Amino acid sequence: MNDRDIDQQLVERVQRGDKRAFNLLVAKYERRLVRLLSRLIRDPHEVEDVAQETFIKAYRALPNFRGDAAFYTWLYRIGINTAKNWLMARGRRAPTTTALDSEDAEGFEDAGGLQELNTPENELLSREVAQVVNSAMAELPEDLRTAISLREIEGLSYEEIAETMGCPIGTVRSRIFRAREAIAARLRPILGTNQDTRW
Repeated sequence: MNDRDIDQQLVERVQRGDKRAFNLLVAKYERRLVRLLSRLIRDPHEVEDVAQETFIKAYRALPNFRGDAAFYTWLYRIGINTAKNWLMARGRRAPTTTALDSEDAEGFEDAGGLQELNTPENELLSREVAQVVNSAMAELPEDLRTAISLREIEGLSYEEIAETMGCPIGTVRSRIFRAREAIAARLRPILGTNQDTRW
């Protein structure tokens, strides 16, 4: 039984009135949801509030959840929409800076070199790479930043990102390609790679 099947069983238990099953879903996805929301909202207290609101909305909407998408894809979509509404209600746009810690930076599949760089003599370079990735992520438009975060940090498939962001899969591929190119352009001078090398 895979992860999606387990989630679907928990969802069906919630739909039959088992509130503890929902608590299991919250426990499973809270940290990932908070990490995603922190890319859109700076204040950690606001992130917690939006995460809580997301789970409340998800709980209320669960009776209508059919399982066409994976539960977490559906949850992330609610989270992104809740965050956007939260920001709009406060007259703010998504931030131009996002925090990317080294744990997240090592999650980038194309930046696998970061793990190898993490020796004492290369720690400075590793930190510099993480800062550049962080800075490059911060400068991306919101749609590109969300797409690359869902792909590289949350590990969603292109199909799941398309469902989450409510756009065609071709748009997702384009956004991720453009985001990777922008990050690669910023990393080339540090890593000493040429134009033909992404990282």
